[in-house]
Amino acid sequence: MISWIQSTFQRHLKLVFGVLLAVIIVSFVFTIGASPGVGPADQQTIKREFFGYNLNSPEDQQRVMGDAGLSASLQVGYGLEAEQIQNYAFQRVASLEVAKKIGLPATTTSEIADQIKTLRAFTDDDGKFDPKRYATFRDNLKTNPRLTEADIARVIGDDVKAEKIQKLLGGPGYVLSADVKSQLARADTSWSLIIANVDYASFNPAIPQTDADLTKYFEENAFRYEVPPKISASYVEFPATDYLASVSFSDSEVQAYYESNPSRFPKPASDPKALAPIKTDPVSDFAAVRPQVELALRFERAKRLAAKAASDFVFGLYESKVTADSPALATFIAAHKHPQKILAPFTRESGPAEFGGDAAAAAQEAFKLSKDRVYSEAFATNAGAAVLFWKDTIPARKPAFSELKAKVASDFSENEKRKRFVELGRTLRGLIENRLKAGDTFEKAAAAAVEGSSAKIELKSLPSFSLRNRTQDVDFSILNATERLEKGQVSDLLIAADKGTFVYVAAKQVPDFSATNPLFTETQNQIATYTARLGSSAYLAEMVEAELKRSEPPAK
Repeated sequence: MISWIQSTFQRHLKLVFGVLLAVIIVSFVFTIGASPGVGPADQQTIKREFFGYNLNSPEDQQRVMGDAGLSASLQVGYGLEAEQIQNYAFQRVASLEVAKKIGLPATTTSEIADQIKTLRAFTDDDGKFDPKRYATFRDNLKTNPRLTEADIARVIGDDVKAEKIQKLLGGPGYVLSADVKSQLARADTSWSLIIANVDYASFNPAIPQTDADLTKYFEENAFRYEVPPKISASYVEFPATDYLASVSFSDSEVQAYYESNPSRFPKPASDPKALAPIKTDPVSDFAAVRPQVELALRFERAKRLAAKAASDFVFGLYESKVTADSPALATFIAAHKHPQKILAPFTRESGPAEFGGDAAAAAQEAFKLSKDRVYSEAFATNAGAAVLFWKDTIPARKPAFSELKAKVASDFSENEKRKRFVELGRTLRGLIENRLKAGDTFEKAAAAAVEGSSAKIELKSLPSFSLRNRTQDVDFSILNATERLEKGQVSDLLIAADKGTFVYVAAKQVPDFSATNPLFTETQNQIATYTARLGSSAYLAEMVEAELKRSEPPAK
C-alpha cells in the first residue's frame, strides 16, 4: 500500500502547512491538572482504564505514547517534549473513542495518501512534498526493527479520524463581523511613524541624598536586601567516565540508537562545488558517523551505570542507618573510592556553582535536606550522578544598613533617576504637543523640547508598515503604542532599560473593512477555524478529565 502511495507523489504540489499544523498540533497541547503521568511497571497490579487502555500496563502505555509520539513527529517534523506528547496522546485517544462511538468509517487508502502529502516530516523548506525525503524515510523503515510500514499507515489513518472528529466537534466556528474588523485593523492598518529616542545614560539630574533619605529607602525596601537561606553541603560524585569500560553493545543496538536519534547524527553535508547533489545512502551515511554514535551510546549507558551505582550507594547509607550524628557516615563515605567534596554555601536560586549546568538540580535536592535527612537521593548530572550530604542550613537574615550603605546609596540614586526620567517624559510630551498644535513638525518640536536639559534625543523615520509586514525595527512596544494613537498624535514616553521612546504617527491608513475585501473573508475563515478548534479541544479536554477521574484509584 505504501508503495502505491509513493507512486502518486512524483509531482510537485503547492501545500499550506502553517495553519494546518497549528490546528492539528497546538490545539492538542493543554495541561490536565489531574493527569497521572505514565507510571512505572510496578503499577501493573492496579488497572487504570482509559478509553479501553490500561495506563498502568507497559504495553498499553507504549501503544498510546508511541503512537502519539510518531504522529506528532510526522506532523511537525521533529519530536515534542514528554509532557506535550502525553497531553496530545490523551486527547488523541479521546478523539478516536468518539470516532468509535459514532461509527466513523475506516480511513481509506486515498485519505492516507492525501494526509501524507501534508506531513511536515516529508516536506522541503518551502512546505512542498519532497518525494526524495519520503523515499529515504521508507528506506530507513526497512532496517528499523521497531517500526514498520503497517505502523505508519495505522497511525496516519487514526490521525485522519482524529482530525475528522475535531471538525465535527468544533462545527463551523462562529465569528462576528466586529471581530473580523478588529483583526483586520490590527493586522493591516498601515502606519508611517517617526521615533524619538531619549538616551537614558545621558540624562544626569542632580540627586542629593542624606543619611535620612538612605535609611528610609532601606527600610521601605528591606525585602530587596534580605539574604536568602543557604545550604552548606558536600557531595560524592559518580562520573560516567568510570563506567565506560563496563559498557558493551551489539551492532544492532548501535544501528537502533542511530535511527532513534537522527537529529544528533546528521548526514554528511553536500559539497557546494559539486555539480550534482550527493545521493543519500543509509548504509554509508551510518558508516560515516558510526564512531560518534558508538561514543554517544557508550556514554549514555555509562551514565546509567553511574546512576545505578549512586542509587546503590544511597541504599547502603539507608541500610547502615546513617544519621547526622552517626560516626558511620564518615566511615561509609571514606570507604567509597570517590572523595567527599565540600561545596561553598549556596541559595536555592543560584545553586552550587561547582555543579555548573546541573546547579538547579543540585539545589532542588539540597533544599530537601536537614538534620533529619542528611543525604539526598541519587540524582543524574551531565557528567554522571551525585549524592549530596547536608552540613548546615544557614537561615535567611536581614543585614544592617551599615553593611549595605554603599549599595543602598547606588540603588537610591538609580531609583530617583528613573522617577525623574518618567517626569521628564511627561514634560517633554507636553512641550512637543504644544509645538505640534502651533504648527511645528514633529522633528522640530522634539528637538526644541530637549533644549536646556541634559537629555539627548535621536529621531528616526520608519518606512510605512503594517503588523502583517512589519520589519525588525518595529518592536511590540511600538506596536502597542500605535493602537491607541491617531494621525498627528504622540505617545507617552515608552521606557526601556537604556532609553525612552516617543512614537509619533505621521500617517495612518486603515484597511478596507467591507465584506468584498478578500482579506475579510480570509480572516473570517481563520477566526472561525480557531474558535471551532477551541471548542472541540475543550470538549475533548473534558472527556479526558472525566475519564481520568472515573478511573482514579480510591484514596487510602
